[in-house]
This record gives sequence, C-alpha cells and structure tokens, in this order.
Amino acid sequence: MNRLLFLFLLSVVAVSAQNNPLKFSARSAGDGDWSSAKTWEPKRVPKAGDRVLVSAGTVVRFDAKATPVIRLLQVAGTLRFARDRSTELNVVLLKVQSGNRCTERGFACDFHGVNKAGEPNAMPTGAMPTLEVGTLQNPIPAKHTARIRLHFIKGMDEDDAPALVCCSARMELHGAPLARTWLKLGATAKVGDAKVTIDGAVKGWRVGDSVIVTASKKHSEVGTEERVIKAIDGRVLTLDRPLRAEHFGTGKFRSEVANLSRNVIIESADPDGVRGHTMFHRYSKGGISYARFAHLGKRGVLGRYAIHFHLAGTTMRGSAVVGAAIVDSHNRWVTVHGTQYLMVRDCVGYQSVGHGFFLEDGTEVFNLLDRNLGVQAMRGRRLPDQVLPFDPNDGAAFWWANGRNTLTRNVAVENDRYGYRYDSQRRSNFNSNLPVLMPDGKTKTVDIRTLAISRFEANESHSEGLYSVAFAGTDGVGPDTRHPHRVRGLKLWQTHYALRAQLPTMLIENVHIDHAAYGIYRPWFENHVYCNLHIAATGAEPFNRGLDDQSLQHGSITVEGLTFSQLGYGGGMPLIQMSANNVTGKAESHFRSVTVRDRTRPGRWPLMNLGGGPRLKPSTPKGVPYYLHNHFGPGKHAKVVSTRAKDLLADGNQYAKETNLTGDESVAAQVRNVNFPELLHPIDDLPPATLITRIDEANGRLKIHGTTHDNGTIKTVTVNGQPVRIHSQQHGVADWTIELATPSQLTATATDTAGNTEKNPHQLTLIRKKPTP
Repeated sequence: MNRLLFLFLLSVVAVSAQNNPLKFSARSAGDGDWSSAKTWEPKRVPKAGDRVLVSAGTVVRFDAKATPVIRLLQVAGTLRFARDRSTELNVVLLKVQSGNRCTERGFACDFHGVNKAGEPNAMPTGAMPTLEVGTLQNPIPAKHTARIRLHFIKGMDEDDAPALVCCSARMELHGAPLARTWLKLGATAKVGDAKVTIDGAVKGWRVGDSVIVTASKKHSEVGTEERVIKAIDGRVLTLDRPLRAEHFGTGKFRSEVANLSRNVIIESADPDGVRGHTMFHRYSKGGISYARFAHLGKRGVLGRYAIHFHLAGTTMRGSAVVGAAIVDSHNRWVTVHGTQYLMVRDCVGYQSVGHGFFLEDGTEVFNLLDRNLGVQAMRGRRLPDQVLPFDPNDGAAFWWANGRNTLTRNVAVENDRYGYRYDSQRRSNFNSNLPVLMPDGKTKTVDIRTLAISRFEANESHSEGLYSVAFAGTDGVGPDTRHPHRVRGLKLWQTHYALRAQLPTMLIENVHIDHAAYGIYRPWFENHVYCNLHIAATGAEPFNRGLDDQSLQHGSITVEGLTFSQLGYGGGMPLIQMSANNVTGKAESHFRSVTVRDRTRPGRWPLMNLGGGPRLKPSTPKGVPYYLHNHFGPGKHAKVVSTRAKDLLADGNQYAKETNLTGDESVAAQVRNVNFPELLHPIDDLPPATLITRIDEANGRLKIHGTTHDNGTIKTVTVNGQPVRIHSQQHGVADWTIELATPSQLTATATDTAGNTEKNPHQLTLIRKKPTP
C-alpha cells in the first residue's frame, strides 16, 4: 500500500476513534469497591488500556492504592474515593457525564443535548453522575492522599487529552482544610536564614509541605524561593535549605509565605510531555477546596486550562474554588469563562504561562475573587481564536474585562507584565457591545466599557516585572459621574509602574506607593478624583501628566490629600508633571492638602512643572491650569501654569517663580475665589450578589452557609425571609450562616445600606434533603 495512503487511513481511524461512540471493556454491574472483581462486568478489576464505565445507578468506592493507566473512565453513576486510605487513579480521560455513550474527546461532552462543539445546551434528566473526591462536609482526611494522575497515550489528540471533564454532572474535589493557605511574614528573613516567622496560625500545614517565600525586591536575581518544611514550632517554620535573598517581614510592606501542598492532587503524569487539563461545563455542580492542581494546562491551546469553568452561565451559582494550589501551569491558573456568581478565594497560583486568574470573554459578572495570591504569571502568546483579540496574554496574575466583578484582598507578586490588568477595548475585529447579565436577572446588550469597576479594594502588588496595576484600553469610554470606577486601599511597592489609571471617571482612594519608578502613570485625566495618596521613594515620575508623553488632558481632576516622601537625590524632575494640552478646553487640575517630606536639597523636586520626557509645544488653544488650594493661606490659592501656555500667562495674574513649587518652565500666581470642584456624584444603585456556598444537615435541620458581596456595605441577608447571622464583613464581602428546618426550597437575598435589595436571589430546590439548583 502507498505509504501516504496508509498514513492517511491511519489518521482517519484515529479521528474516528476520538469522535465516534466507543465500546467499554469493563462496566460496573452494581455497587462495590473498585478493587473487587465482583463490582465489574466482566468479573475482573479494570486493567491497563481499559475503557471503563461506572454505570448509572451504581456507586463504586475507589479504594485502589494505584491503578494501571486506564485509557478512558466515564462516570455515569457515582465514583467515590475512599477516605480511610491513600489512593491513586492513573487515567487518560476521566469524564463525568450521563449515559453510556462516550468518545475520546477531552473537551466535548457526548450525551444528547450538546452542540457541535460538545457544549451542553440542555440540562440532562435523571440522576446526576458524580465524581466525589471528598466533600465539603467530609473532605479527604489529612493523613491520606487522593491523587488523580493524567497520562497521555500516543494516538490521542494532543490538544484534547489527557483531561478531567465534568459534563453537566457533579464533581467534588475536597482536601483537608488549611486555616490559611498563605500569610504574611512576621519578621524579616535574611540571607542565609533557614527559619521564617509567619504572621498568623499555620493550622493544617505539615512537615514535608512545599512552600514559597515571595520576592521582596523588583528585578532581583533571586526572587521567590521554593522550600520544603522540615519542622513547625508555632509560627516558626524550619526550611530544608537556607534562603538566598532577603524577604521583608516588618512594616507595611512584607512578603508572603504560601503552602503549595494539598492532599487531593490532580496532576499531569509527565510534566515535560503532553499535559492535561480540567473543566466544568454548563449545568455542572460541585466545587473545589484545598486541592492541588500541578503541571496542567496545554501551552498555546484555547480552552485547555488548569481549572476551567466553561460557559456555565448562572447554572453553577454558589460553586467555589477555595484554598486550591495551582502550580506550574502552562495555561492559566483559574479561568472563568461566560460564568457568573462564582467564588475564587484563598487560592495560590504559582507559575503560569499567560495570565493566571483570568475572566475570559467580558461577559462575566458578579464573580468574587477574594484573598488569592498570584505569583509568577509569565509571558505567553495570544491563543488561537481567543474571544478578546486585543489581549496579548503577556502575563498578569489577575486579568478581567468587565467591571462588575469584585476583587478584594488579593496579592500579586513577581509577574512578567502585570499584577492586575483590566482591559476592555473596541476593535475592528471586536464589538464591545456584549450580552451581559443585569442585576434583575435579565440579559441586556451593553458596551462593557461603560460598566464601572464596582469594587477593587485592599489589593496589593509587589516585585512586579513591569506594572503593578493597569486600568486601560477603553479609549476614553467609561461610566458616568454617578457610577465611577472605584479603586480603594491599594499597596503597590517595589515595582516599575505602580498605577496606570488610563480610564475616565475614576474614584481612587487610600493608595500607598513605595519604591516605584513611576507612581500614577499614563492617566486618562477626565473626572478623576484622588483621595489620600502616599507616594514614597518613587524616583522617576511620581505623578504623571495626562497620557504620559502625549501630554493630553481631557477633563478635570481633583487630588485631596497627597503625600510625597523619601525623595532621594532628585533633580529637575517635578513631583507632579503638568499636562501641556487641554483637549476639551475645560480641563483643570486641583490639589489640596499636599505634603512634601524628605526634600533634602533646595531646588530639587519642584512640586509642579513640565515633565522630564518630551516637553511638547501645546497643540491646543488652551493650556491646563493647576491649582494648589490654600497654598498661601486659607482662601489664598496658587495657580500654576506652564510658561508655554500663552493663553494662561495672559489671564491678568502676576506670575512668578515660587521656591519648591515651580520649576524651570512653570510659574505661579496667588488667586482667590477658586472653588475645589466636585467632579463626581457617586450613587449606589447596584444591589448585592448572594451565593449559597454550602448546606449541612444534622438532627433534621439544615445549616446554610453563604457569602454576599457588594460595592457598598451589606445591611441584611435573609434566607426564606429569615435573617442570617453575619459572622464577618470586610470590604463589602460578608460571610454568614443560618439554621432552618428542612424546607423544600431556599431563597437567599440581601439588602445593602444604600437600600438596594437583590432582585435576582439565589434559589435552590431541595430534593431528598440534598441541595440541587
């Protein structure tokens, strides 16, 4: 036979095997243990190369110490991992889905009611297939390990296999809880130290666990260091090797120690070969807590990520990824794609190709990313056919395009390009008008660039490759002045560009910038309000002009409470760069309560002047006036203008040089009767978002756990009309519980202090005393 024809026929056979229904070589005939021949038909334990079906209506207890490599395992019934021993499942494709029809496609679902891509478009009927590796109520005990190893076999599609896929089924992956998965250092760790002190309890951490100590300096030869715990004495960890770098552990700016070990592990068997991926499809249930996902993600392949929630919409509302460690991913840490009302909390992402915690297509809303740590998301490449063509996938720990998601208490460290990147663009090949779920539960087509960042608060970034936080991409399109982008409580240190505020209509409060080259960088000055900024040891451009070298200012800004400190040697560079071009003719810059500390030499660091880059001749008829309110005393303000702004110099005021205020191309005059403008008129008309995250049953009663998040403050949460007990509330995130008799339905809703009541409550129907949406 002609060799080319033979190879062609062989490829046809391979594709046919992957796409056509397959025959199973073993299937469960009843309930029983995996290792018992009685469980199976034929009556033998599954062997290497088998295609295995856990049949609908059967419950198989997985009790194997280690299996041979199973080619295909379809769970149509229940596969429950034993909790009284350590177990290991070696498999190529593990698919949790209904029916007895299966293919070897590692992305697509195979039952009726899917589209051509294998994505579910109808909820399957009947009992829900279940993979149970522990539960929230009964996780795998800490003394045991449950491990799923994903192997690749030649002849499979390298873009699809190996894989763990949940197709409109239930997948529970729950390891032994840790009190905290990462904490701040409690004391500085010096070069050569083999002990580190943690600022908090390490309950659940064990000798032998793998940990990282994050970088404290930018662009250092030795940054984040990985070690193994040799001993634990209270809050002191003894490491297997001394540290090679200093890690800060005192003051406001401290590094972190994160635990990378878990006792439920999903991993690629050959990290240097073909890697696996995991995903939840629409209508799936379950979640992840305290599990480790290692060496997963297919480099450069769309949709094949370490953890992937794929087009779930609201069907997985209340599901969560809590306390997971995602280590050495070649394609993201956690991807939320077309999915709403998900919680990602207390996770550690360490080393990723491309962005780490990633919201994929701009339609995602009402998701909560809380107290996660993202370390070393590295530059990747654009993925083929990615939804948002403008995203270069260049390495951000957190990346999103729709402002109606809550990001609180996260930390990003030592990422290639960004700690955090919000990017929402309109292009010739992308229309930013997208169908977005509204608070009332209806879907509306809206330009996502106009949806304000509702809560970005108490986040931190340090030791980054380039940017700590970058908000950019909308080309001047943004929300109205009643609904500004809200950014609060940031700590940005040991970085190059601290805060790129390249969006209009922003309310930025309580920001600490330390040891950056650029502080406020490349801003789109238009209805910007800054309150309580601290910029220290920032040696190039502490407060940049509009759009940096373009020197364009589109509208007015106000700055109330600005402190510069630790100025260093300095030179002619100003602390505040002045914009040259007044695009609308209405732009003004107003400053009040500005403090300059540590200016050690006269003539260095003037407060306001043209910038250090190209000093442009104004291309607009009007220049931009800068006002320093009360500079000469109460009601006596300094008006500072560029000596190149001829229209302002001719306004009748007596301009002159003013020591420490003006530079070589700026002058000031005393003026009165200048109001400090009120640029924003914020209102809160966005209701909270409530998630029922867990239901426990005991003594005929239910204990319901939940989390509610809001852009304001939660006032009340009710379940079936009964008020819950709110245990904690920080930064608009409230955790709560309530006990009820066993009702047939649950309806959870919340109200905030502004009077907004949730119009799309979380509703569950309880069947046989078990919650299912």
